[in-house]
Amino acid sequence: MFSTRLSTHLLAGTAIALTLNTPAFAAPQTAETAERAADPDPQQVVSASDSKDIPTITVEGQAFGEFRVEKSGIAKLTEPLRDVPQSISTVSREVIEQRGVTNLNDAFRNVPGITLGAGEFTWQGNSPNIRGFNSRSDMFLDGMRDFGSYSRDPFNMESVEVLQGPASMVFGRGSTGGVVNQVTKQPTLDPHVVGALNFGSDTTKRVTVDLREPLPELGEGGAVRLNVMGHDGETAGRDGGKAARWGFAPSLALGLGTPTRLTLNYLHQAANDVPDYGLPWFGGNVAQVPRNNFYGFSSDYMKTKADIVTAKVDHDFSDDLKLHSQLRYAHYTRSSRITEPLIAATVPTTTPLANVSVSRNMYTGRSAEDFLNAQTDVTSKFATGALRHAVVAGIEVGRERSAPFFGFAQGVPGTNLLTPAIDPIFSSTGTPPTIISDTTGDSFGVFALDTVKFNEMFQIIGGLRWDSFRVDYSADRYTTATGAIASSEAIVHVDREFSYRAAAVFKPVTEGTIYFGFGTSFNPSAESLSFLVNARNFGIGNAFLDPERNQNFEVGTKWDLMDGKLSANAALFRIVKENARVPSPATPGFNTLGGTQRAQGFEIGVTGYLTDSWQVMAGYVYLDAEVTKSVAGAAAVGAPLIYTPKNAFSFWTSFLVTGKIQLGAGGQYSGRRFATNLAPIRSVPGYWTFDAMGRYAWSDHVSFKLNLTNLTDKYYYDAIHAWHVVPGAGRTATFAINLNY
Repeated sequence: MFSTRLSTHLLAGTAIALTLNTPAFAAPQTAETAERAADPDPQQVVSASDSKDIPTITVEGQAFGEFRVEKSGIAKLTEPLRDVPQSISTVSREVIEQRGVTNLNDAFRNVPGITLGAGEFTWQGNSPNIRGFNSRSDMFLDGMRDFGSYSRDPFNMESVEVLQGPASMVFGRGSTGGVVNQVTKQPTLDPHVVGALNFGSDTTKRVTVDLREPLPELGEGGAVRLNVMGHDGETAGRDGGKAARWGFAPSLALGLGTPTRLTLNYLHQAANDVPDYGLPWFGGNVAQVPRNNFYGFSSDYMKTKADIVTAKVDHDFSDDLKLHSQLRYAHYTRSSRITEPLIAATVPTTTPLANVSVSRNMYTGRSAEDFLNAQTDVTSKFATGALRHAVVAGIEVGRERSAPFFGFAQGVPGTNLLTPAIDPIFSSTGTPPTIISDTTGDSFGVFALDTVKFNEMFQIIGGLRWDSFRVDYSADRYTTATGAIASSEAIVHVDREFSYRAAAVFKPVTEGTIYFGFGTSFNPSAESLSFLVNARNFGIGNAFLDPERNQNFEVGTKWDLMDGKLSANAALFRIVKENARVPSPATPGFNTLGGTQRAQGFEIGVTGYLTDSWQVMAGYVYLDAEVTKSVAGAAAVGAPLIYTPKNAFSFWTSFLVTGKIQLGAGGQYSGRRFATNLAPIRSVPGYWTFDAMGRYAWSDHVSFKLNLTNLTDKYYYDAIHAWHVVPGAGRTATFAINLNY
């Protein structure tokens, strides 16, 4: 049955050539609707047209998907998002599809509390900063850490959740500003094939397939899902850089709709990119050169692979007692040779640009990371007298390993700042190793979280977690001249920490929540699975330090309006890192826990339907982030936290003009951001960008979509770093043919 249906759908699609994101008006399946499909309650099954919470418009057999998501994909969060006392922004599958998102960084642009850092030598891939703090190590996939240094593609994502504020109680180490959780697509019992073909500016070509199919041959509740992606293209307005990747993600589910469910997921994504490290700084500003200038070699490369296997078991002992368990093994590899453009600090900023030379800081490296982790959570609902409890308790154990090699090419020819030569052939006098390290981290955590409801209006939440994180690090350092081992290091370090969470929730009505929350987190010195803190001299200045500790205070409110069609939220927050790492005045080359950093501000947001045909997702964040305690040689008191704008705003809205035509528009604003807050001070100005979309349903199964990004062709700086800056893409057009069967 499966093979027959599959061939029928694929043959039907080849008449046009399959595949991009989702079909023009195909309703996305959120984590909550997936759960409902997998385990429906026959007493509560209603049609979409009868549901006030899930409005649906029928357009020749194609449903208009939703921006709004009601429940988190994280099993530890038992309540609807409206009742979770924490700011959570969710980018749904429908928003991802409408905006033509083809990488995770573009999905982040819908969350104004996130900014992007540019790649460094020791890591590449996605590097978000949340509420003023780096979250590079706080990437999760279905609630489990996704550690690898690779650029994540959303082809297998149902939604992207950004939980803002410290959350070590839920996730373990890290999460100072928040975490990113990618919710993957899962098998369902409804058959469906979605496909599209994308063409765009700068030779962009993209194809994706999403196939869902029940498999009754495997028993009750058997189903499979397969997602496939191929992508190749350059960046509008930039010369040299290129993205080429492909991936597939098969998954198998058994027992959907029964008390015991087993799901097996596999994700493979591979890339062979030409990395773009952008433009050099010239003094305190980005060099004022054309946006398209590229200072690397056309033969530069960054090859990455991610292989992630996950087994998940869910068992419902009853409606009030449920077990959720996951086991994951992941293997990541990376091999790269990148070019970072640098202008010597000795060059006067008054020098004519045509007379300025750019040196090419050439870095080569490779690494392999392994991740093995098991989590088991039990959710129990019970009453003690008049109090109703929802307790989630669990255990987590894992081992992670990272073994990177780093080296710098010698004798690489420079190029001119205004007229760089994109040399096809790389040349150097040698690429000796600089350092080869090997780090193994063993983690163990146990936690319990209790939501106590006094009545329909009042509830309190309390949680406690204990973590042990043991790191075994070793490294060999090499001399540049001879390539011989110059020195070796071996360090074992263990951190044991408690994390806390507490909140009080007041619900004046069912549709509204007012809350106060408090949470803590900690950042071990080897949080990123390495003691190396500097990609210039590969120092280990943090190796012997205790973790940084963070506190978060948040008061907010969340409301479901217009019969549950529109969600609105607002929050005031304050995060304090009370023992931040700063350079030690007494021991040059090492750090001390002598600083304090504070990020505070407020945010507001709305997501959902304004009318039955008009949807919106919009948010604004004001963030006052600065150093409040320091030492000599570190950033001064009052210095801003890097990468963090004071004001950020984003919006996307779409309107169903007729039964066949849908239009969308959006924009993003980011204020001034600092790449350094210690001399030499470097910053980039704020900017606005605007986008638009149009979709046309040609038939029940075929639609067309046009996306226009950066309509005004704004020259702005997207991802920043202390040593280089990557410009954002220029005006971009992409056209998609979408199929829906």
